[in-house]
Amino acid sequence: MRSRWLYVISGLIINICLGAIYAYSVIQVPLKKLFEASPPEGFGLKVTATEMQLPFLVFLAVFALTMPIMGKYIDKYGPRKIAVVGGIVVGLGWFLASIANSPLALVFLYGIIGGLGVGIAYNCPIVTSGKWFPDKRGLAVGLTILGFGFSAAITAPLMDFLVASYGVQNALRILGVLFTTIIILCALVLRFPPADWKPSGWKAQAATTTSSGLSRREMVKTKTFYGLWLCYTFGTLAGLMAIGVSKPVGLEVAKNIGISEAEISAFLTGLVAVFACCNGFGRPVFGWITDRLKPAKTAMLSYALIILASLMIYSYPASLAIYALSFAILWLNLGGWLAIAPAATASFFGMKDYARNYGLVFTAYGAGAVVGNILVGQVKDIFGAYIAVFPYVATIAFLGIIVAVALMKPVQVGQTN
Repeated sequence: MRSRWLYVISGLIINICLGAIYAYSVIQVPLKKLFEASPPEGFGLKVTATEMQLPFLVFLAVFALTMPIMGKYIDKYGPRKIAVVGGIVVGLGWFLASIANSPLALVFLYGIIGGLGVGIAYNCPIVTSGKWFPDKRGLAVGLTILGFGFSAAITAPLMDFLVASYGVQNALRILGVLFTTIIILCALVLRFPPADWKPSGWKAQAATTTSSGLSRREMVKTKTFYGLWLCYTFGTLAGLMAIGVSKPVGLEVAKNIGISEAEISAFLTGLVAVFACCNGFGRPVFGWITDRLKPAKTAMLSYALIILASLMIYSYPASLAIYALSFAILWLNLGGWLAIAPAATASFFGMKDYARNYGLVFTAYGAGAVVGNILVGQVKDIFGAYIAVFPYVATIAFLGIIVAVALMKPVQVGQTN
């Protein structure tokens, strides 16, 4: 039998391809130029910041809505077939984005198709790693999803290079073919272990320690669920908004200093790669903190950091150092919420119906993407600067602290609020 770590490595690589959406801000800038350029070089459109955020937020919303419903199909058809289908759809989304002639076309060709593909494939490597590592599930799953968080560290410089070398349309075509090929090759490795398989020398815990908890129907009757859902929305709102505008905000800060786009573009792309590392590390760091402080206190810590980052960037709009630190914190906290929320779901509602419960909680990720990116786009269109959004982000984070204190409280198993 092949080493079970091969499934983790394959899953990590698949997630690097799926997580390329986190480098959207790198291709957003040349796409906006393409749409606005006069024919024949472009399409001669007048494009708003909100319109350029729509493909990104739709991609994440479709991903968040698709992922929870794929579990039963992964169980029925196996992770290999579902991941192959997802890989084809993901690649198709990136490839078809190359023929978009407006932000609205990009919403359909990239946002809907690409988001659907990620939602189809995302859980395949995660479930596979979990089944092969009942003795080290946290480590195996954590390493598998690390690829999604770290993706932009690899894909952002790649996108920048391809755009500079071949133009944004050809770059999207190359990325589509590349992602599909890599995902399919890695998906061919995926399979579940035999039903009676277990690691040598490992003994399962008593069933009573993992089967207790609330069903999804019982969970939605609790105030705790709505508190967690709102907190997850507020937490991901800040991070997903920051991811969507990382490079445009950097260009805005550079302009305030008097540095041209040509001088700063490569540096800002490099910073996106650093931010992606913060996002990746946010998962294990906040997972460790959640184990020690419990979900509500960890949520409040996250919100405090979001408030700090927001006030810093708003107060110093002409400092690249403050920009880099603030966005590193925001990306870190997005990764953090992808650890806080699943841990809180298990802690508050138990493991009896965990997969379905967290699938419903995860829809908050999509809500955060929609609200955050509409907010930042509207603020840019109204006030003329992305940085003007951060007082609103700080206010939302403060509301998150209030909700965490009031509603993120343990539920007694067998009881509803």
